Amino acid sequence: MDVLLRVLTSGDLWQATLQFGALLLLPALGGVISERSGVVNIAMEGMMLTGAYAAVMMTLATQNVLIGVISAMIAGGLMALIHAVASINFKANQIVSGIAINIGALGLTNYLLIVQTAGQGVPGLPASLRLPSVGGLPLVLQQNVIFYIAILVLIGMHFLLFRTNIGLRIRAVGENPEAADTAGIHVRAIRYSCVIAGGMLSGLAGSFLSLGIAGVFNANMTAGAGFIALAAMIFGKYTPVGTAIACLIFGLGQALSVRLQDTGMSPNLLNMLPYILTIVALVGLVGRTTPPAASGVPYEPGSE
Repeated sequence: MDVLLRVLTSGDLWQATLQFGALLLLPALGGVISERSGVVNIAMEGMMLTGAYAAVMMTLATQNVLIGVISAMIAGGLMALIHAVASINFKANQIVSGIAINIGALGLTNYLLIVQTAGQGVPGLPASLRLPSVGGLPLVLQQNVIFYIAILVLIGMHFLLFRTNIGLRIRAVGENPEAADTAGIHVRAIRYSCVIAGGMLSGLAGSFLSLGIAGVFNANMTAGAGFIALAAMIFGKYTPVGTAIACLIFGLGQALSVRLQDTGMSPNLLNMLPYILTIVALVGLVGRTTPPAASGVPYEPGSE
């Protein structure tokens, strides 16, 4: 009990909670805006993984961290574009499309990693090629720059969805695309924009993971983070603020699983903690959540 109390009162724990929370927040917000436009996106895991790979490889190739981050966003956006084409143009089952992207991203990054490194793996990045942290602040707020970008994205998305005409159009497309189309809103353009924007946020989260937290790229390094982000979106009832609160809770679970490993507890059991917390939260705390009415429903302009 004393050990747990020491961990809970440690500044390191809450610093890690905010870090992991922000890592989950970016893809979760991407899922929110995609769902609000009417497209189900469970492919955040694959988009994050692709972004993490692109971030490290482009950073090593150019010796420029900013190019690595931009490349991660482009990679995530390209994966999202595939999902958008399959879901919007070809009206494919959006769950199946998302699963295919997750599996494809895992296979693609593993293959490229073996080919490009001759099976030796990527060396750890030096400090000069990692995301810089903001100093001169209390310990819990000493985070890398993408953490603060995630906060700005959260504020901006809440304002966009609930305080602007564009946000009203996005929500209208997600709730009733036929009525939105009749009102002159281009349903496909809105959905494409939201899905691609969500993919870019997932790619940004991938760069956060590989360039900010890990400092390296390893096979399947996202390890289910995209699926926890999906759960956070549902926990938060498809709202940016609710999703952020959920990400903090799941971030605490992830941070505890890391910090408690020094107490002699089984690392295998501790690694299960974030996922157990996710299941308990969804089953026991959230109850029934209602997505946008047209979420997952393909729409053909002029069909009504």
